[in-house]
Amino acid sequence: MTLQPDGSLLERRLVIVTGKGGTGKTTVSAALALMAARDGRRVAVAEVGRDEHLRALLAPGSPPVGYAGRELQPGLTVFHIDPFEALAEYLGLQIGMRGLVNRGLRNPVFRQLMEGSPGWRELITLGKIWHLQQLEDARGKRLYDLVVVDAPATGHGVTFLDVPRVVRSAVRAGPLSRHSGLVETMILDQANSLLLPVALAEELPARETATLVSRVRDEIGMAIDRVVVNAVARAPFPPEMSDLPAKLAALPPETPTGGLPPVAVLAECASVRRSRYELNRDYVGQIARDCSLPVVQLPNITGGISGPDDLLQLGRELLAPPRRGEDAEATTAPGEAREQAS
Repeated sequence: MTLQPDGSLLERRLVIVTGKGGTGKTTVSAALALMAARDGRRVAVAEVGRDEHLRALLAPGSPPVGYAGRELQPGLTVFHIDPFEALAEYLGLQIGMRGLVNRGLRNPVFRQLMEGSPGWRELITLGKIWHLQQLEDARGKRLYDLVVVDAPATGHGVTFLDVPRVVRSAVRAGPLSRHSGLVETMILDQANSLLLPVALAEELPARETATLVSRVRDEIGMAIDRVVVNAVARAPFPPEMSDLPAKLAALPPETPTGGLPPVAVLAECASVRRSRYELNRDYVGQIARDCSLPVVQLPNITGGISGPDDLLQLGRELLAPPRRGEDAEATTAPGEAREQAS
């Protein structure tokens, strides 16, 4: 089932961001979380990769946040979920002997055995995300209004989301089955949970995104109501100058350029920029058609994301209404195209 994009991303309680490696899903996660915090929401961001990247975007130069997490912006706390730390926390809560659990998990033989065991990392990570959703403050109110997950890349996205169902089908009773059911319910909550795919307007990311959306619809059932297409090239020239490459190419080679490169070079540069824009526009349309979803287009950011100010610029675009059908094409907003970091 796919929802229509009838509300803002900020109205959700859980947004899981995924995408092919290099599409900028971490940047999108950071931008969404920062916009939510600036809107007055209390936000938790869970990073599940082996390394920490969010803190460099949200608070450049800050020390690692670690598993315990740390507030990097007012109302915005970042956690780095290590599966072994999460497993130790879970087992400690279940059997009440955290010290013994910690010693067992430090055993190299046990860790090697766990490294070769499929599915537990995904399940325990999702369990920690569920736990973050349940935390309450001193007044009994949910501690976080929104949880944003910087999830694994699309190649592992379906497996990541499907583990609770697989566990429940294999384990019919007991705490593991019950807790897997709670996590599965969280994922399938159409009103509050959303999967947010991030793509580039290029061939391989477009194909992977279409495959991801199809598989999530058929195998998982989690809500997807839009696709983010990142680093989309702006129209290189104003509408009245759309034929600039041809006009430059028609000029005599010896035409003075006032210190600029020769007209032949200028014509080639203009042609390349127009070709890139047109290729981006075509792939944005293809993504919209293949996924049967509207798209949110994010512009290139020159020089990369250097901190919260750049994230806010990107975040305003991220929260814009998605474009549907033929409207899903490269943006024509004026201004120099700027290259975004992934």
